[in-house]
Amino acid sequence: MSPVSDSTVPEAIGARFQGVQSLPKPTFEYELTVVMPCLNEEITVVTCIEKALRTMRAEGIRGEVVVVDNGSTDRSVEVATAAGARVIYHPLKGYGNALRRGFAEARGEYIIMGDADDSYDFTDLKRFLEPLRAGCDMVMGNRLAGEIRPGAMPWLHRYVGNPGLTFFLNTLFRTGVGDTHCGMRGFRNDAIRRMNLQMPGMELASEMIIKSSLAGLKIAEIPITLHPDGRDRRPHLRSFRDGWRHLRFMLMCSPFYLFLVPGMLMVLAGLISIPAVALAGYGTSDDILGPNFLFTASMVTLAGWHVMLFGFLAKFHAHLVDPVFRDARIDRFIRFFQLERGLIWGGSMMLLATAIAIPVFAHWVRTMTLPTPALWISAGTLFVLGLEFVFLSFLLGILDLSRESSRTG
Repeated sequence: MSPVSDSTVPEAIGARFQGVQSLPKPTFEYELTVVMPCLNEEITVVTCIEKALRTMRAEGIRGEVVVVDNGSTDRSVEVATAAGARVIYHPLKGYGNALRRGFAEARGEYIIMGDADDSYDFTDLKRFLEPLRAGCDMVMGNRLAGEIRPGAMPWLHRYVGNPGLTFFLNTLFRTGVGDTHCGMRGFRNDAIRRMNLQMPGMELASEMIIKSSLAGLKIAEIPITLHPDGRDRRPHLRSFRDGWRHLRFMLMCSPFYLFLVPGMLMVLAGLISIPAVALAGYGTSDDILGPNFLFTASMVTLAGWHVMLFGFLAKFHAHLVDPVFRDARIDRFIRFFQLERGLIWGGSMMLLATAIAIPVFAHWVRTMTLPTPALWISAGTLFVLGLEFVFLSFLLGILDLSRESSRTG
């Protein structure tokens, strides 16, 4: 049984991120749990287990090795058990699923994870453990700052994939980690629970770094050596499939860059284009920058507005459902924003649009001509934006109904 049961995890996370007094520190059976995900690693898993257990005995570390079998069809379970590991069977396939199960089963105050293919050196346990004992929440291995033995990492991964994904993740989240996809890392048991990990596959490696950074956890790095694995088959990693899974997860964790930045650029480009064309003397049917261009600018504006709304709603949803993504700016905005304010803002936009459109419409009724398409298109665009703002106000009110109970009548 794990020190903190699954049912208490949300409360523990809530206490950490809402300023509530922390739950009592749990007692642990061991100082260290080494977690190894395993899928058909009969050839190498025993070597990894023996290295870990031998190192713990030599260093006086009270610990255990947990092997999470993810559906092996060879003798991995049998040989791992014989080698002294506690083997847990987890039928839900996926690297992330196996690791999360191992973390949940860990009986140690600290956890160190590593692959069971003998590419990571489990005699390095003490180097990971010392920063954790000193107060770090997570200790990352850094292969790029250490040594990569010949044949240990494909050229594409070494010079393109890992540096590229690390650079992209740090651009979005500024974690400062130099090798964000190293498979050997250590962390405090309570820290891994505060991360509220969800991902089922290889992207769990990115999720851990992102959530650790957002949660303000203390992260350290140590250079390590990556060895050629001892498998007699292809690795489970698929370069482009798993690279894409990392990339899309990073984007989904960053609504600002995924939605808000492109949306704002589209809105600005569209809104500026229409009056700019009109003020420059263009916008009639005979001009190259005529109604077709203006309608295109209007569509770009509306599309950008929709993308911005998607981004805000995505950020608001994450703020509500995952304490790691809780953002004080969202709280301040919601406290300021009320349904009635939204209705006033949206209604004002619609009234302004109507005021712009009435003279143009009246001229069209009298002459059946539209001399200023820019005004008509601007009015239509502004009216749609106001109308959507009205309905957005109601949607936010629905999503935040729980806050209504704290307001005075």
